[in-house]
Parts: sequence; C-alpha cells; structure tokens
Amino acid sequence: MSLSGKTAIAGIGATEFSKESGRSELQLAAEACLDAIRDAGLKPSDVDGLVTFAADANAEIAVQRELGIPELRFFSRVEYGGGAACGTVAHAAMAVATGQADVVVCYRAFNERSGHRFGQANRSARVDSTGLEFSWHLPYGFATPAAWVAMQARRYMHEYGATSEDFGRVAVAMRRHAATNPKAWFHQRPITLAEHQESRWIVDPLHLLDCCQESDGGVAIVVTSVERARDLPNPPVVINAAAQGTGPDQMMMFSYYSGDLAALPAMGNVGGRLWEQSGLAPADIQTAILYDHFTPFVLIQLEELGFCGRGEARDFIKDGGIEIDGRLPVNPNGGQLGEAYIHGMNGIAEGVRQVRGTSVNQVEDVRNVLVTAGTGVPTSGLVLGVS
Repeated sequence: MSLSGKTAIAGIGATEFSKESGRSELQLAAEACLDAIRDAGLKPSDVDGLVTFAADANAEIAVQRELGIPELRFFSRVEYGGGAACGTVAHAAMAVATGQADVVVCYRAFNERSGHRFGQANRSARVDSTGLEFSWHLPYGFATPAAWVAMQARRYMHEYGATSEDFGRVAVAMRRHAATNPKAWFHQRPITLAEHQESRWIVDPLHLLDCCQESDGGVAIVVTSVERARDLPNPPVVINAAAQGTGPDQMMMFSYYSGDLAALPAMGNVGGRLWEQSGLAPADIQTAILYDHFTPFVLIQLEELGFCGRGEARDFIKDGGIEIDGRLPVNPNGGQLGEAYIHGMNGIAEGVRQVRGTSVNQVEDVRNVLVTAGTGVPTSGLVLGVS
C-alpha cells in the first residue's frame, strides 16, 4: 500500500526557542501541541493520535490530559534520537491512511540546554543492546556526539580532500539564514568564515561553530487526510513520501565497521526510497531541510541523496550553493546551527512553511521540499509538496 499523496500536514506549532525556558518539558509539549492544533483550525477534541520520540520525557497520556483530548486511538514512539524526527510523521501518516486515527499530532519538547545537555559526555551506558554498543567506546573517553562525528569527518577529509573551510561554509550559510529569521536564536547574528575558523576546537576537525546549538523548546505537527485538510484553514502540505532506514551493520553513532566511513548509508537508503515513493528526483526539489547537527554531515547528505557525486559536495556548496539564492537552498530557517536544536522537528515545520509560501526566508516557486532527520543513526526523511 502506497501512502504517497494520501495524508497531509495541516498544522504546525512551536514554543519560543531559548536557552532556559523556565517551565517543565510537559508544559512545552502542551504549548506546542495546542499551537499546532489551533494552526490547523481544529480543537483538542478532534485529535485521536499522538506520536513522539522514544527519547521524549512526556508520556502520551500526560499530553492527552494536558490538552483535554477525550481519548486516543493511536499512539507510538520512534527510536534513535534525532533520527526519529521524520519517522514521527511517517507513523502518523500510516495511522491516518489505514484508518487507525483521523488526526494525529507529532511532538517533541525538551529543556535540552537548561536541563540534560546532549552535547556533554555520556558517563554511563544504557542497560540494553544499545548500551552494549556504547560500552565498547565510553571507557576510552569516546563520550560525546562531537567526538563520534569527528571520526567520520576526518575520514571524509582524507578521502575527498575536504577542508575545515568547506565545513565552515555550511555554518556561515545557516547563520546567514538565521540572521533574517526573527524566531531564530541567532537572529541578526551572522558569522564569517574567518569567525568559524577562529572558533575554539571541540574535537579535531570540528570547531565550536561546526556544532549545532543546545536549545529549550517544543515543536508539534498535525497530520490528517488530504481530504480533511482541504476543509481546514491552511493549504494542505501533502506527504508525498515518508521513509525510515538503517545501513549495514548499523549502530547508534558508531557505524564505523561497515566499510565506507566517509558515507552515511542509512541516509542513502532513506533517500532512495523517498525518490521511489514520490516519483521525484533531486532536480525536482526546490529547497532541502537537512539535519545539521554537525556541518560535515550536511556535505555527506548532499552526496547520499543524489544532489552531487561522492566527494563533490565541497564544490556544490561553494559560492553560496546552499544559500537562499543558490542552486539548492538548504535550511532557510537557519537550521539547528542557527534557529534551534529541537531534534529536527523545527526543520519539518520550516518545510511546511516553504510549501505554504509563508516562510520569512521564502524560496521562490516551492513545489517540493525534502526533509531529513538525524544522521549517524537509523534515520528517516520526508518529501512534502503542494496539493
């Protein structure tokens, strides 16, 4: 059964993005969900499904109570950190398309800066199979996301001649976009390539400005059928493709043992399925929302998704190739480097705005938008389009 074209995003909502929200993660989730439900022109009583990340601290029944939803007919959670982002929408779309629910809200909320900070060292492993994978690495100080990504970044540089300046061009573009986005944390604060190069080292070859933010906030997405969405206030943003995927010998950030360390095979898998489901090709995409937790993985994603060949991303992004007026505008909202790090959910919201034509940094004539989730882990993606 193909889900392409059967479901749509009808509403988006978010809290402000900050470094200290001053309220609970449950309140952030409720605020974001209410904002999305109102944006869709619906009421909490219309909602009968909730989907979130396995990592989210807010139980579906707790969010149900806070919102005043009478009952849930569908609820699910998606694993693997930021790789879950687009997967939440995929689960919602499947539920709606198969009649398990009529209106599903996907949400993610956390105090990731003022509370538990993902960028800090992991001091202990989980007591499960993922913890077993981590236990081979943590005792040797290999304990932060930056360190894990640095391994692949250095290999990519060795294989294809990429430089720190190439990574820096991604950071400069994202901060330039954020500078004109009033909701972005780095609004009116662009950077230069020289400033990127002068920022302190985190883990060679990653500078501070190669690493995404740590943010407090929440984002929510409302998914329903295309037919129902056509009767709601906003133009339907059709889900033309939704996929999840892994690579060979996949691990959680430690997939170093499957062959090509300078690649992201899980994203290549997801990308191939997105093109197959949607009937589109990279040339049909007007703007891409790529998960930018670390700049090197933006380059590798461009290659895995077919926008350029292996090792060619550094040339693809030169001379503003991923800026608003470039060959492929990437993250017009500023992404996680410039707007906020809400585990990729704010990127999905930006994809919706681009299709609606309501983004503060609107790309011209947008018909199709590609959105990706976290990389280095099992991941997911979407192709959104006009109805």
